[in-house]
Amino acid sequence: MRAGTSRGRVRSPRPRPGRCGRRCRRRPARHDTRRARRGRARRPLYPPRARLRAVSPPQSAVRAFQRRLLAWYARHGRDLPWRRTRVPYRVLVSEIMLQQTQVERVIPKYRQFLRAYPSLRALAAADVDEVRKLWYPLGYNIRPVRLHAIARETVARYNGRLPDDGEALRALPGVGRYTAGAVLSFAFGRDAAVLDTNVRRVLGRVFFGPRRLGRLRGEARLWDLAESLVPAGRGYDFNQALMDFGATWCTPRRPRCAPCPMRRFCATFSTLAAADRA
Repeated sequence: MRAGTSRGRVRSPRPRPGRCGRRCRRRPARHDTRRARRGRARRPLYPPRARLRAVSPPQSAVRAFQRRLLAWYARHGRDLPWRRTRVPYRVLVSEIMLQQTQVERVIPKYRQFLRAYPSLRALAAADVDEVRKLWYPLGYNIRPVRLHAIARETVARYNGRLPDDGEALRALPGVGRYTAGAVLSFAFGRDAAVLDTNVRRVLGRVFFGPRRLGRLRGEARLWDLAESLVPAGRGYDFNQALMDFGATWCTPRRPRCAPCPMRRFCATFSTLAAADRA
């Protein structure tokens, strides 16, 4: 009789211990704690109904959003120094200073900067190192360099006057889609859309729900939505209202959902309320 046999039958291989220490022949997945943890289904943060909604909301929701937001702005809008002017240069300075910088830090520096450089020509004639020194301590020191380059190119190409065309504005150094839209809306009174961090959060929560949008696909959707929401002839107030609403009410943490005028048709509020009832 061959070694390893008993009564003519081939013995099965000796069981090896699983990760739990017990001997088993197949080492099922329950003994492999690492595999079990890796394969365990995660509990979804939001229910499946919280999918992305269509880019074009119903017109009734659009009108209600516009009406409620403008009414909210009439009562709660902030009084900021750059909102007391329609001079394109001053609007441009404020928008570049406000990029990733808190309003409270920008206000004193905005006034100091305009006293030193009251016009695009004055800024273009200044030394860029002096401009950077005056910009301190706002941070992101590439911004004063770009602003100085904008001033020089505007003086050279447009006789010191910012163009009132979106494509021409975006051709200037460091001017993107948001900055161009802000200058068109706040300086030239155009019904142009703006999409900064606050506006992105408000539109995403109200119209798309709590799920995060894909970085590129979501950005395109939000721009399309923002452009479709601007009411004719009210672009200035509507855009200011959107930014104020996101900065003071629809905040990243602890948004004021209970008194929010948008909660009746807010996709995020309805989804989370349904999850709480479940």
